[in-house]
This record gives sequence, structure tokens and C-alpha cells, in this order.
Amino acid sequence: MAVTEAERDAMSRALSLALNGPRGLNPQVGAVILSAAGAVIAEGWHRGAGTPHAEVDALSKLAPGQAEGATAVVTLEPCNHTGHTGPCAQALIDAGVARVVYALDDPGADSGGGARRLRAAGLDVECGEQADAAHELIADWLIVQRLGRPHVTVKWAQSLDGRAAASDGTSQWISGPAARADVHRRRAASDAIVVGTGTVLADDPSLTARDGDDLHARQPVPVVIGIRATPANAALRRHPREPLFYSTHDLTAVLADLRARGFQRVFVEGGPALISAFLAAGLADTVLAYLAPVLLGGPRVALTDIGVGTIADVRRLVIDEWLPLGDDLLAVAHPASALEERH
Repeated sequence: MAVTEAERDAMSRALSLALNGPRGLNPQVGAVILSAAGAVIAEGWHRGAGTPHAEVDALSKLAPGQAEGATAVVTLEPCNHTGHTGPCAQALIDAGVARVVYALDDPGADSGGGARRLRAAGLDVECGEQADAAHELIADWLIVQRLGRPHVTVKWAQSLDGRAAASDGTSQWISGPAARADVHRRRAASDAIVVGTGTVLADDPSLTARDGDDLHARQPVPVVIGIRATPANAALRRHPREPLFYSTHDLTAVLADLRARGFQRVFVEGGPALISAFLAAGLADTVLAYLAPVLLGGPRVALTDIGVGTIADVRRLVIDEWLPLGDDLLAVAHPASALEERH
């Protein structure tokens, strides 16, 4: 059965409703219930881990029996497992819903399979309506499911000769104002901004996302990795978000904890030792290299050892974009896969 105009409009509404939910451990999902005649009779969205899923939230607004013969329009395949809440697929079946239209399959090994359960119970099920828009809505969450950890961006600014600071350690500012503004926009789009203790001790960064002198409305959580203590008067301790401190060099464990906290995008800013550790461990998904038209010389290189002992072990990147920013140039890249390297 083709998707009706009423169902198409309901999916657009469900996508809008999903934005009311928080980014985090669970995906943002919206749901609209249509009567047999195609009228909207209930709406819902997921309000975060441990709360009713969007379908159940919408069903809760109906009187018993009111969903008989109805159509549920949902941005993600109804789940098929019992976690903090029961399986949404079964809740729809129990409510007497006759048809389900959803945008995207649930990729979870445990939570997926709701469509099979619905069809087995005799419901009519349609998948794929506005799938691209639904994918864009939860793209970061889907990446986390695929990677098993948050998406990691590593960023550095360097001179043309590959230095991140002058010989005396000063680095403000290698890049120009347009490049720095771009960094702050990218910070604001991230869930966490990560630095090592060396950067905290050397630069005392605030780790905020700013628009000129004003703070962006959305701020990343500051994260510090390293065994040295962060001073009590460090600027990042005055950050609008509560900082997280990890006294370890185990980056995999740090990312696992950040994932458990619902973080989807992590922005690693420095210093060179920490960035290099992420690259060496194969934990960098996006590379942002800001190239400034200056020469510094000296020992303060942008990267340290990343595990390349011979040219055969070179870490190849695929350039996604070259972006001019004032006098600077930003290279946006991702690590080449084995297939990309062969081509």
C-alpha cells in the first residue's frame, strides 16, 4: 500500500516532534497516530533514556480502544526489545494499531526487528518514508552505533612548516580570526571538547565555544585527559558545563565512558601528544588541519609519534574539502580505508 498524503504530512510532523527530545544515549524519535480516516489523534516524542519511547508516549494520550485500526507514523522502526521500557512494537500491537509507517530501520542488534514482529502480528508495515531526513536527524547517533563509540574529530593549527608553536611554546595566534571563528562553530556542534593536561598547564584554555565575546548557546563539555592534576583556578573550571577529568592514558576507556554518558561527537583539540595518541590508536574519524601562511621552525611540531616508522606505514588521508578561511586554509579529511588506499 502506497504512503498516503496524510501519512506523508504526519511523518514531516513526527520529524519536527523528534527535535524536542535530547541528543544523547538514545536517538531522537517522533511519532504521530492517525485515525482510520487519516486525522491526527495523538503525538509523541522520546524525552531521553528511561522515558517512554515516542510511540508509547503518543499512545498514552489516547483512551483505551481509541487506537483500534489506527496508523502509527514513526521516524525510526519501533523497537523490539525490553530495556528501560518495553518493546514499542508490542505496544502498538496491543493497542490495536493496524498500520505502521516508519522512516528508518533500527540498526541495533537487540532493538531492531520491530517491523518483523509487527508483520507477524498481521499489521501492514511501510518503511522508507522521508528516510533521508530521518537519517540526517539522527546521523550522529547512527555513527555511534556503527563505531561503538563517539565520533572523534582531531583538530590542530599549524604553520606551513608543520609547527604548532614557536620555540618558546607560544602559539596564540598561529591562525587568523576567520579560522578561529570556524573552530568555535565546530566546538559548538560537538558534545565534548577534549584536551590533555599538558595543554591545560601550558595555555590555561577556557574550552568554551564563542561567537566573538559571546558564548554560543550550545556548549561542549570540557574533558581533560592525563595523570597530572588540573589547577584549582584553571579557566576551564569556570566553564558553563561541569568538566570531566580522566586520570588515564587509555583513550578507548575514555571514549567508552563518554558514550555511556550519551556523547555522540568528541572534538579533540590538543596538544600534539594527545592528538597524536588518538591518530596512532586509529581513533580519529575526521581530521581538521588549519594551515597558516607563517614559518616558525624549531622543535614544536604539530604531531609527535603516530606509529609511522617507515614510509610503508604512512597514515593516508582522503581530503573531503579544502576550505579557505581568510589567509588560512583548512584541510578537512578522513583516514583512508583499505579500499580507498588501493584506489
